Amino acid sequence: MLEKIAWMNLLNDFYGQLLTERQRNFMELYYGQNLSLGEIAEEFAVTRQAVHDALKRAEQSLEEYEHKLGLVAKFKKEREKLVEASSLLDEYTAAAEDCKVRRAREILTEIIELTSSPE
Repeated sequence: MLEKIAWMNLLNDFYGQLLTERQRNFMELYYGQNLSLGEIAEEFAVTRQAVHDALKRAEQSLEEYEHKLGLVAKFKKEREKLVEASSLLDEYTAAAEDCKVRRAREILTEIIELTSSPE
């Protein structure tokens, strides 16, 4: 379940603005704040089933956006490459003290930290 929560949060980070306001609210409360269907239903004066249906439609929309656009897959692949390059520079800098290599390593580390996913 944690894997699904992380996946939905990641999809929501990338594509959440494409959802309806109601879907965005429900996604944030359910996946972001870990509220139950009943708690969300009570807050919005709707049935649990209404919340469930809205969440399912939102999840389906997010999955379709990723299938068509692939932004999350691209993000993950880029991040993996940055981590790999950083690791290679770590090995190199352990053997040599080149200030340009050290600076490249610092830049990669900054980028990796900026692009850290919520996984």
